[in-house]
Amino acid sequence: MGLYVSHPSSLEHDTGAHPENASRIRAIEAKLQDAGWPGLERIEAPAATREQLARIHAPDHIDAIQEFSARGGGMIDIDTVGSEGSFEAALHAAGGAVDATQRLLAGEDTFAFCGLRPPGHHAEAARAMGFCLFNNVAVAAAHAIDAAGAERVLVLDWDVHHGNGTEAIFATSDGVLYSSIHQWPLYPGTGAAEYQGIGPGEGFTVNLPVPPGSGSGVFLSLVQHVVVPIARDFQPGLVAISAGYDAHRDDPLAECTVDTRGFADMAATIRDLTAELEVPLLVCLEGGYDPDALAASVLGTIEALGSNQEPLPASTEPAMPFAERHRERWPALAV
Repeated sequence: MGLYVSHPSSLEHDTGAHPENASRIRAIEAKLQDAGWPGLERIEAPAATREQLARIHAPDHIDAIQEFSARGGGMIDIDTVGSEGSFEAALHAAGGAVDATQRLLAGEDTFAFCGLRPPGHHAEAARAMGFCLFNNVAVAAAHAIDAAGAERVLVLDWDVHHGNGTEAIFATSDGVLYSSIHQWPLYPGTGAAEYQGIGPGEGFTVNLPVPPGSGSGVFLSLVQHVVVPIARDFQPGLVAISAGYDAHRDDPLAECTVDTRGFADMAATIRDLTAELEVPLLVCLEGGYDPDALAASVLGTIEALGSNQEPLPASTEPAMPFAERHRERWPALAV
């Protein structure tokens, strides 16, 4: 069994005709309903506490989002919009990730999928941006280390856009290893392969930028031949996926060509990794803006996590340049 974490407030974050809108959650849950909620226990996300948010976010930022919603919302920037219900939705999006983390690290389940919005990986400590208000996966990772007994957390971000917020929040940390596979060039313009973190965090950021047109084979190669070997060296107590599905070939906001099976194969690869390491897996929804492709890919992810489906083996070739770059820090990279 796995957990599916949701909350009605995700539908009250009213973004109008914005591509990140409530139809994304409706599409996912309709698909899961049709499939009989495969192997899932459904739970409701609690709201994050101010203490949980403040591990990551500046108090002024938390206040600003609350006041923004109390005024009825509007445009935060050219990409990021909100409404009266946005603060409540953001509290439950972060709180659901925290609650799932607590349950997972208590040994209650092996994986959790947080079907919550707004997404989070672009949100910085003191800035909402890129459709994101609070950084859900970062709040969960900090909780895992500070309050739930994990010494280290690995965050794999396969959203087509680089998670600048997560990278910046943990740039100086050797307790959170952040690895991102993302299209380059593309919004937000961060995520260069050369960047590896700052000070004690140097080497704990592993950026894996790929060109437009990159498909399932490229993404899967980077997961199997870069992320997995590094994880074996790093030995996290929790693995978290920032699961964006906008690298899908049908997505309107980018130019990668991953298919539904590709996301399932990446999920199955990480499932096998977490079983080997005997650690749980947290999955937080990020992007994905074609509702049908998003829903099918989420279902594929969940079915892979709850089964013994074998992932396709990927070529080592796309991973070789990245393995060479990081091998000194992570000797398990023997591609």
